[in-house]
Amino acid sequence: MVYEFKVKKADGSEISMRDFQGKVLLIVNVASECGFTKQYDGLEKLHEKFAEKGLQVIGFPCNQFGGQEPGTDEQIQQFCKSHFGVAFPVMAKIDVNGDTAHPLYQYLKKEAKGILGTEAIKWNFTKFLISKDGKVVDRFAPTDSPESLEKDILKLL
Repeated sequence: MVYEFKVKKADGSEISMRDFQGKVLLIVNVASECGFTKQYDGLEKLHEKFAEKGLQVIGFPCNQFGGQEPGTDEQIQQFCKSHFGVAFPVMAKIDVNGDTAHPLYQYLKKEAKGILGTEAIKWNFTKFLISKDGKVVDRFAPTDSPESLEKDILKLL
């Protein structure tokens, strides 16, 4: 279950994923200088539309894809708020692939493999949908818009 992991908030403090227990989670590796960055807008709209019904969107900045998230955690927070009005949590920058991949992402990739059974995250804005009991339900490609996930989210709320 995702609740077994701890993550760092952008301010450096640690938070347990258990704090999100009982919510449907949409976990996304994000980047500020990517062709998919405009998806922040769709993610924020999902957050606004479904937060009261139990959806929690969580962003994890990552700089492993073309160096498209070069900023500091503070710069990333400012960018998300000023450009997209992001109110959902955007955590501290992490790695999602390789030996330094965050343990949460190691777990997510094992639970929901990508195309042809691969585990590696292929690009920014890969999305994982988690049920209220902390189980990984599905993995969505960067090309899947946040809006296209509404049907899947509604089934879990």
